[in-house]
Amino acid sequence: MTTNRDPMVPDGAVNPIDTDYKVGQDNIVVNVGPFGLDIHNRVFMISGLAVVAFVVLTLAFQNQVAPLFSGLRNWLTANLDWFFISAGNIFVLVCLGLAISPLGKVRLGGTEAKPDYSYTAWFSMLFAAGMGIGLMFYGVSEPLAHFGTAMGGTTLENGVRTDWAPLGAAAGNALEAQRLGMAATIYHWALHPWAIYAILALGLALFSFNKGLPLTIRSVFYPLLGERVWGWPGHVIDILAVLSTMFGLATSLGFGASQAAAGLNHLFGISMGETTQIVLVIGITAIALVSVLAGLDAGVKRLSEINMALALLLLVFVLLVGPTLALITGFFSNLGAYLQYLPALSMPFGRDDANYSQGWTAFYWAWWISWSPFVGMFIARVSRGRSVREFIISVLLVPSLACVLWMTVFGQTAILQVVNDGYRAAADADLPLQIFAMLEALPLAQITSFIAIILVVVFFVTSSDSGSLVIDVISAGGKVDAPTPQRVFWCTFEGLVAIALLLGGGLVSLQAMAVSTGFPFTIVLLVATVAVIKGLASEPRKG
Repeated sequence: MTTNRDPMVPDGAVNPIDTDYKVGQDNIVVNVGPFGLDIHNRVFMISGLAVVAFVVLTLAFQNQVAPLFSGLRNWLTANLDWFFISAGNIFVLVCLGLAISPLGKVRLGGTEAKPDYSYTAWFSMLFAAGMGIGLMFYGVSEPLAHFGTAMGGTTLENGVRTDWAPLGAAAGNALEAQRLGMAATIYHWALHPWAIYAILALGLALFSFNKGLPLTIRSVFYPLLGERVWGWPGHVIDILAVLSTMFGLATSLGFGASQAAAGLNHLFGISMGETTQIVLVIGITAIALVSVLAGLDAGVKRLSEINMALALLLLVFVLLVGPTLALITGFFSNLGAYLQYLPALSMPFGRDDANYSQGWTAFYWAWWISWSPFVGMFIARVSRGRSVREFIISVLLVPSLACVLWMTVFGQTAILQVVNDGYRAAADADLPLQIFAMLEALPLAQITSFIAIILVVVFFVTSSDSGSLVIDVISAGGKVDAPTPQRVFWCTFEGLVAIALLLGGGLVSLQAMAVSTGFPFTIVLLVATVAVIKGLASEPRKG
């Protein structure tokens, strides 16, 4: 079966919803194997074997790999921080350019396409995409770290105590230190990460909904590679996407395990060592497997709804019992500070805050980029019928504002506890414990801390379940309803990779793999940006 609705569609390509699901090229034929597997052989086999080999070797040589991971992370962030920061700026500028250009009139799904979801439902899903383990892990710790260093103190940099200050110290001025600390935090959670997601999501939506190509990363490159996209160049792109997503997810799962262990230690005195974290990873991965077996609607959808309700409940509680007026005014003040400091924060060269640009920004950008196939595919699948202008403005602004609100409520509450009350328990705690120490100073601390643990666990489950679905779609050549055993395989190995990294160096190893897989995929994403622009230029525009 073929469809040639557009000159961008290759001969033999079919819409992903067609049951035949072949693209007319032997290299990307999806095969049904003897065990009921429905896979694209080369991508599945190479990426699957690479992940299995990584787990085995890391577990076998734990002592040897820990310094290797540490050195790898330090070298990449020290030498390539300018590259990651420049790439982030490019994605933001391209998104803004597309939004204001005539290409913004292109509609995802064709000129007559209607949105699949109302604004309320669509915005809710965009908001949900922005909520994750990262916000729980860094929501208190990062604002406190940047505030402390802006005041000229010694704080935690990704778990390691160090002296540094983004853009220079605020000379003991607590108010300006708050503004600077929140601006430095928001920079990592607002426009830049969402521009990264928006670029890939836009490409996936365009080439799937408008061009009739498979819902996989290689399809975005058809304007540049032509028929070669179905051969080894395309295989390499999809393999990089699988490995990038796998290690980006494993980083988040490792963070979640360490924070859940810290919460259990805080509430019940349970050891927060490696054994507890590994048991948590195994237990939560088992829950994720149950969710996988239950199916998308009965599993991850229901868990996501529970998670959103709990996150909103915790957010509103802290807002109401904390310094409410200061948080409401702080939301707008923090946005202003972010815009004020944005040019300096996003400057890739000539900086004198190497620990900030390397220890934080370079890691974050690599982490977001490694997550981009996961988040991008989710956003693409819920955005049919939106114009490119509408899509970019919404994807950049709605989740960014949600992240600013979250960081303001949790982070600034912790900062004001230090400034106004002299309460330093959160500031002095280890990074995974800081959110629980902040909640300890508020009413109903035992209940809210328990809710925070549940949030981390459910974020873990939904990330693992959804991530295994996205990896499976990519490794199955873009098929969205591949057999469940394949998702079980990927879900299981997400947990095993997280365990291997925790045993092979902890947080530093988790960060190292996010950066090392994020680097090559940054190059992929930069090239994809060119392909997206070419693809949009070939589309009819209406209105």
